[in-house]
Amino acid sequence: MNTTRNKIAAALICLGAGAALPALADINVGITVSATGPAASLGIPERNTVALLPTTIAGEKINYIVLDDATNPTEANKNARKFATENKADIFFGSSAVPTALAVAEVAAETKTVQIALAPVEITDAKKAWVFSAPQHNALMAHALAEHMKANGVKSLGFIGYADGYGEGWLREMTKAAEAAGIRMSGVERYNRTDTSVTGQVVKLASANPDAVLIAGSGTPAALPQTALVDRGYKGKLYQTHGAANKEFIRVGGKAVEGAVLPVGPVVVASQLPDSHPSKKIGIEYTRMYEEKNGAGSVSSFGAHMIDAYRIFAAAVPEALKKGKPGTPEFRQALRDVIETQKEVVGAHGVFNMTPANHYGHDARARVLVKIENGNWKLIR
Repeated sequence: MNTTRNKIAAALICLGAGAALPALADINVGITVSATGPAASLGIPERNTVALLPTTIAGEKINYIVLDDATNPTEANKNARKFATENKADIFFGSSAVPTALAVAEVAAETKTVQIALAPVEITDAKKAWVFSAPQHNALMAHALAEHMKANGVKSLGFIGYADGYGEGWLREMTKAAEAAGIRMSGVERYNRTDTSVTGQVVKLASANPDAVLIAGSGTPAALPQTALVDRGYKGKLYQTHGAANKEFIRVGGKAVEGAVLPVGPVVVASQLPDSHPSKKIGIEYTRMYEEKNGAGSVSSFGAHMIDAYRIFAAAVPEALKKGKPGTPEFRQALRDVIETQKEVVGAHGVFNMTPANHYGHDARARVLVKIENGNWKLIR
C-alpha cells in the first residue's frame, strides 16, 4: 500500500471492523464510471478517488477494476458483464449517471451481484434487491428546496430537467414537495444531456414567469438552462439539484450561476459545518487528500460518493467473509444481506441506515443548502 493509501486507510476510512480473518481469495470490485461524455465532470472525480481507496479490508486484498462507460448505457452494461464474467466481481460500484447506473442494475440483478450506484437511481421491481445507492434520494433533497422556496415567498415554480430518469425522478419528487408547501408548478420543460441550446424551452418558461425555476441536470450540462434563462432576462429565483454540485458547473456557468441555491451533501462545505456534524471530519480529510493529489479546489461531491460506496462495502466485508469466500455466490449474497441491515455507517455525505425498504439509507444529516457566492459554495443551513 502506498503512502497516500496508508493515510486514507488510517485517517479517513478506518472502520474498526475487528480482527483480520484468515486469508481467502482476493475481493474484486468492478467499477464503471462516466469519465468521458456528458457526465465526465461526475465520473472523473469518482475515478480519481479510487486511487485513494485502501487495498485491503479485514486482511483481504481488494482489486479495483475501473472502466469508462463514456456516459453510454450500452457501454455501462457491457462493463458490468465483463466484471461479472471475466473478473468474477464480488460487487459493482457505478455508474455516474442515472441511465448508466440503471444499465448496470440489469446485470446486478441477473448475476445476483450487489451494486452500489453512484447516481440516485429509482428501482421498484425485483432488481431493487441487489441495488443500493450512495447519493441522496431526490425526495430528501426536494423537500429541503421546497422549505427554502416557501420561506422565501415562492408561490409558483417552473421546471426544466433532463429527459431521462434523473430529470423525471426530480420532477416527480419536486412536484410532490412543492404541492405540500403550497407552491404551484408553472411550466415543465425537458432537455437532453447532449443539447447545446435550450432556447425554445427557456422562452416558454420565461413566458410563464414563475417566481422560481428548478433546473434538474447534472455536471456541466446543468449550467446550460441557467445561462439561457439569465441571458433571456429572467429575474426570478434559480435553483439547481445536487447533480450540479461540482466546481466544473460553476466554471462553465460563470456569473450566470451566481446566487443559485441547491441542496448538497455535507462534504461540499465540510469546513463550514458545525463540529457536531458526523461527516465533518471525514469530509475535511477527504478534501485534503483529494486536493493534495489532484490540485487545490478540485474536490467535488461526486468523488465523495465513491468514498461512501467504499465505506458501505467495507463495513459489510468482515461479516460477509464468515458466510462465504470471495468469488462465490455465498459471499455475494452475504454482502447484500449485511449491507441491507447496516446501521449508522458514517460517510462523507451523511450517515447510512439501510433497510429492506430503503436502499438509500440517508436522513436529514445527508443534506445542507448552499448558495453560489463569488464562485464558491456558501452554506445557508
